[in-house]
Amino acid sequence: MTEAFLEHVNFTVSDPAKTAQHLYDWFGWHIRWQGPSIHDGVSYHVGGSTSYVALYSPGTPDKSSESSYQTRGGMNHLAVVVDDLDATEQKIKASGFETFSHADYEPGRRFYFRDDDNIEFEVVSYT
Repeated sequence: MTEAFLEHVNFTVSDPAKTAQHLYDWFGWHIRWQGPSIHDGVSYHVGGSTSYVALYSPGTPDKSSESSYQTRGGMNHLAVVVDDLDATEQKIKASGFETFSHADYEPGRRFYFRDDDNIEFEVVSYT
């Protein structure tokens, strides 16, 4: 039996094209698909050959003030493994984002940041 694997996660964002460009700049991911989506929206699928992040924006966006850490079923963060943590952090900072919660412990080094839509990312390296 083949082990199950995660194919994608889906986020509602304010500007899928801008977020897709960030994911390309930071992690080298490419747009696998883009097009119209439900509720007069648009979606971009950004990632590699086996998994991706779906970026969705509805035709009429709704501002939410909920905290993912306080909402049952809310996503707390998305973790991305990179080879060169320091180089990736410089790319993220060059995009105008602040990094925080740096840690160096087994099994690897990591930091966090929040994007324009307040999505929290953990970036980790095991090298």
